[in-house]
Amino acid sequence: MPDHRLPSDTHIGLAHLRVTDLPRALSFYGERIGFREVRRDGATAILSATGNAPAHLVLEADPGARPKPPRTTGLYHVAIRLPTRAALARVVRRLAAGGWPFQGAADHGVSEAFYLADPDGNGLELYADRPRDQWAWAGDQVVMVTEALDVPGLLAEAGDADDGPIDPGADIGHVHLSVSDLARAEAFYADLLGLDVTQRSYPGALFLAAGGYHHHLGTNTWAGRGAAAPPPDAVGLIAFELRLPDRGAWAALVERIRAAGHAPQPAPSYGAEDAVLLRDPDGNGVLLSAGAD
Repeated sequence: MPDHRLPSDTHIGLAHLRVTDLPRALSFYGERIGFREVRRDGATAILSATGNAPAHLVLEADPGARPKPPRTTGLYHVAIRLPTRAALARVVRRLAAGGWPFQGAADHGVSEAFYLADPDGNGLELYADRPRDQWAWAGDQVVMVTEALDVPGLLAEAGDADDGPIDPGADIGHVHLSVSDLARAEAFYADLLGLDVTQRSYPGALFLAAGGYHHHLGTNTWAGRGAAAPPPDAVGLIAFELRLPDRGAWAALVERIRAAGHAPQPAPSYGAEDAVLLRDPDGNGVLLSAGAD
């Protein structure tokens, strides 16, 4: 457990993705998933579940971006969390009705999830949590499993409701990264930033969170230990936001990071006013910000 734990209200804010075709990406994330556009700045679009701040997705288009090579580090998936089973079922039903392919589905004990990819191959998870009092723990480690999901039973939750925009309570629940070394990832995200390790027994993976959540961050070496980083112009994750609840905790974290020899950079303009950009050991962008949503 880190000496400097992050506040329990710390959570994932937004995910910033590189795509090749903005209209195509907006058709997918807007019409198919149901996010609403907050604003657009040239080749960048900012989306949220409500159509207002805070942002949940930033889509930055680069027509020359190349596909992310296999067996490289970077994005494994961005996990869009729905507030209820019914809300999850409605999004999944709309995608299935439109013929969008799914890569799998699973019951993880703590949650129920569907897996797919966006038009550029960026990995996505759509999930809904089970109530916290139903999560199983073994000491300080959450019990997560991968079992068959009752898909018909979940889809029945959608009922007769209209499959309109995504539920306004949706957000980014977690981000999962492919990394080159789990020990280095733990040293950065747990020892330096202050996330708690919530699960370390899953083969080739490490899960971390704040506030007793099952995980805000997943890391894995399934692409191979020592895997190379993707080219800097590949599609995929540009950065994800780790949002602290107040400026005091954020300032203490930034000071600790600088004392450890890291040099946080100015944050992009779409984020919170109190924000800096940091790079993890594999070059993934981590936007550290402050302020309640």
